[in-house]
Amino acid sequence: MSKVINKLRTRKEKIYSTLALTFGVVLWICIILVTLATLGGTNEEAKKALLSFIQYPFYFIVFRLISGAVYRATAFGNMILLGPEQFPELYAMVVSGSRELGMNEPPTTFLYNSHGLFNAFARRLLGGKYVFLTSALVEANNEDQVRFVIGHELGHHAAGHLNPWLNFLKLPSYAIPFLMRAYSRSCEYSCDNMGVYVSKDVVASRSSLQMLGCGCRRLNQTMNCEAFMAQEDKVPPIFGFLSEIYRRHPRLTRRVAAINERSVKLEDSGA
Repeated sequence: MSKVINKLRTRKEKIYSTLALTFGVVLWICIILVTLATLGGTNEEAKKALLSFIQYPFYFIVFRLISGAVYRATAFGNMILLGPEQFPELYAMVVSGSRELGMNEPPTTFLYNSHGLFNAFARRLLGGKYVFLTSALVEANNEDQVRFVIGHELGHHAAGHLNPWLNFLKLPSYAIPFLMRAYSRSCEYSCDNMGVYVSKDVVASRSSLQMLGCGCRRLNQTMNCEAFMAQEDKVPPIFGFLSEIYRRHPRLTRRVAAINERSVKLEDSGA
């Protein structure tokens, strides 16, 4: 992991990641001990129930492998693979962003027809690293905004958020209420920082997130960041809290405000 990533990773992500890993390892140990005790015991009914339950993780792994292979085949057969000869400007953003975030090689990146849906996401498929960009998002954003989006998605790979082994160790932590949701939201803040780092443009980064709420290219350049951040004050505290603790992504108003706050701190520190 590069020093850049560690610097851009939020403090909350480090805390939640440590908690998730700690609880995960402890719970895995408990699961293994209970399994061994059950198999070594004399209760035949408990053994049968345990052996029946053990099948489900195997089915889940097989399902994930098959679904990953199918999705990969769908991507190569129907989406647009970015490369030196296919949308080289977009591909260059992926290559340069990967280099800046300390990645050994850029993820395989696709552009696909989203039929108006604004989205971008990173995935691991059969061990490979992939980034997917929707046509609507790329079409509505300008070059600097797209660079932020690419940097954000690259950040998930560079920061190890999709590392299958780490995620396996953290898996039992889903039993801890709200912990993994909080961890997921903290990862989004970290990746926003990485998007800003790649884009080198705070204004474009903030407006890129606002475009997820606006979705109108014609109004792109006239969006008011301060007015948008002020909307956060109108979110009811209790119901705003209750609605967010179940979500994997923070509210857009909070994400934009976090980028703005971090940029102000950096300016004040002379960084």
